[in-house]
Amino acid sequence: MRIVNKKGLHNYHILESLEAGIQLTGPEVKSIRAGRVDMGQSHAKIINGEVSLINMNIPAYQNAPIKNYDPIKSRKLLLHRDQITSLIGKLSGKGVALVPVSIYEKNNMIKVELGLGKSKKEFDKRRIIKERDQLRKIEQDLRGKV
Repeated sequence: MRIVNKKGLHNYHILESLEAGIQLTGPEVKSIRAGRVDMGQSHAKIINGEVSLINMNIPAYQNAPIKNYDPIKSRKLLLHRDQITSLIGKLSGKGVALVPVSIYEKNNMIKVELGLGKSKKEFDKRRIIKERDQLRKIEQDLRGKV
């Protein structure tokens, strides 16, 4: 099970990535395992020496009797202290953001792959879409001739 943040990959060049644990409740884990996660507008920030994942939408699990559940609350990411200090130094650069690339299960634990991303320009996005369309057309032509 791996859920990829397609919007994040479309908007950012991922320069470097790292794996982090995430602090969740039981019903949130069940909801993630069911594939019900929206990471489109999510990003990570370092607040008071702790890394938090902001705007990741995990809807409430259907069979959980939870009242007053906030699906967009900020969630704490679990990283070592030296990883956090390294991230602080890297994020001080201009135009660099901490973007969640994917969320997956590893050894029965939910992990988040964070990427150090530099924002893409509009012409970069158009060029990538154009290249993808050309490759798709070439593949279709090859399949049609064989």
